[in-house]
Parts: sequence; C-alpha cells; structure tokens
Amino acid sequence: MRVISASGAGTRAGRSLATFWVPDPGHQLAGVRLHPDRGIPGGLLDFHRSGGGWRLAISPPPVSRMEYLVELQYPDGGRQTTTDPGNPRQAAGAFGPKSVLEFPSYTPPGWLTAEPHPGCGRRFDLPAPSLEDAISVHLWGPAGITDDEPLPLLVVHDGPEYDALASLTRYLSAGASGGWLPPLRAALLAPGPRDRWYSASARYASALCRAVLPALAGQVATSVRIGMGASLGGLAMLHAHCRHPDAFGGLFLQSGSFFSPRFDSHERRFPYYRRVVRFVAQAQAGGLPTRAVPVTLTCGALEENAANNRLMTAALRAAGYPATLHEVPDLHNYTAWRDAFDPCLTRLLQEVCG
Repeated sequence: MRVISASGAGTRAGRSLATFWVPDPGHQLAGVRLHPDRGIPGGLLDFHRSGGGWRLAISPPPVSRMEYLVELQYPDGGRQTTTDPGNPRQAAGAFGPKSVLEFPSYTPPGWLTAEPHPGCGRRFDLPAPSLEDAISVHLWGPAGITDDEPLPLLVVHDGPEYDALASLTRYLSAGASGGWLPPLRAALLAPGPRDRWYSASARYASALCRAVLPALAGQVATSVRIGMGASLGGLAMLHAHCRHPDAFGGLFLQSGSFFSPRFDSHERRFPYYRRVVRFVAQAQAGGLPTRAVPVTLTCGALEENAANNRLMTAALRAAGYPATLHEVPDLHNYTAWRDAFDPCLTRLLQEVCG
C-alpha cells in the first residue's frame, strides 16, 4: 500500500462549500477521485491539481454529514481506495472506516454526553434446529435488576454491530437513567451468514421465533418484545412478524431492504434478490398480518432504500398499522441509524412499553 502523508490545508465543510484536499507534495499521484456514498453527480467527483496537492470544491449535498473514501490514482495505472489523507475525522462501519465530513447543520445526539451507566451482560449461543446452526446472543440489561423481574425486551438483528458502531446499549442506559426511557433489556443477535439468514428466509424466521425467543424467555422475564433491525436486518424483522405475528409488540426498522423491481433492479446480483422481492410484493399486496403492531421506520432521504421504504410504509398504513417513516439527512450507515434513536426509537419504546 502506498502512503500519502498529510500536510498543509485539510478537508473542510462550510454552509455553501465543501472543500476536499489531498496533499501530494512529491507529485506521486496522477489523479484523485471522490467516492461518496451517494448524492453527488459523477461528473463532479474528480479533484484538480492545486499547488502541493489535489483539491475539489463542491456544493454540499442535502445531508448533515457525509461519509466517503477517495481513490488515489498513480502514474503507473495503479489505484488505491482509502480514507482521506487530508481529513483525520473518520467513522467506523461494518466494512471498515470511512472519512466523514460534518456540515454546520450537524449536531450529534445529546445522550452521547450523558454519564454512562454500564449494565450487565452475558453471552451465549442458542441452538437453532431449522438452521442446523446456533445464533450467538449478547443479553444486556440494567444493573441491579434480577432476571425474574419482567422488563421489555428489545430483540436486535446485527446486535453486536449496533452496539459497537451505534452505541445502542449506551443509549438504552442513558435513557433509563435520565427517565425518558423505561428500563429494558436488549438481546443483541449476531448476524451469522446474514445475507442468507436475513433475506426473508422462512428457516431463519422459524429459528428466531420458535427457538431463540422461547429460549430468551427461559433466561429472563419479559413483558413485551420489540423487534429491531437495519438494512437486511430490518427486512428480516418484518418478515419474522409476517410469519409469526404474535412474536413482537412493535417494530423499529431502519433503512430496510424492501427490494422492489421498480426501484432496486441494480440489486439483482444479490443471490437472494428474488426471495426478497417475492416477500415484499406479497406484503404490499395484502399479505401483512391482521395484528397491526406499531412500526417506526427511519431512512436516509437520499439513500437507495428511500423509495422502497416509502412504499412499505404506505402498505403498512393501508393495512391498518400505526406506521411512521422518518427520513433523516444522512445515508445508509450506523451513525445515521444511531442519530435517529432519539426521538424515533424513544417514542416507539415509550408507546409500546408504557
């Protein structure tokens, strides 16, 4: 891997202009190209040489923060996609870190500054016969509460990632300590082979609702369950509700991968695309259960899943579900999902858990 050392002016964000700067004092590069998640036309992504580096100035996209990478191009034809050498600020993600640019409109959640109150947790594997596998679980709860005291249970797909990258249990702890959330437990489910499990799989839904949830009920007393997931994890949680309507008392779905051929033909290479499309079409054509639980959805206003989330929200409402979609000024990433916890998840938990 070739290294470009940072020096001089760095990447900056203003209200009317975002300026990217990649230093190249030794003229090692033949070009630089911006790789944003979305929202900037392709013709505006190439940097231009400027003094001892490469510069790009663009009008900010309609987001409050922006995650991106840069492609460094070398005279020998080599290319390297990496974080921005001119920007020390990064955001962790499921596929590695990205550089992040925060615009003046961005404000991180206030609960991040609350004094943390660590809870109690334990990890174990739960056999899932329908999968011929086991699902790893991190069961978290407030300190000082015994297992036989009934509490709401938040069941979370990609749970360890949600906790590491979106501070989920810190949010739950801050909310309970501050009195704006009820005390509750969280079952953080590891994804395993997530493409296969989370893609509207009947076997996974059976494992979750017929094996994992009863096993969790044997570990701790539960008053109500809320299902939660993002991307494919959100799709899988809605699918589980459709196949087992009594499993959850509410759903929190973030950037759900509700693929529709009208909007998502670019996903056709995904190996389980047809299965997902078939389930989504059935759900939108009247296949939702009659037990209409509260559903809160969040999605980046510019992300690829925005259109299919709007369609699914409309289908839920048409079926009598109290469903709300909150479009946020960000894209498809854990920070965007974290920033939507309050007030979106807060209100759902207050409603469902009382």
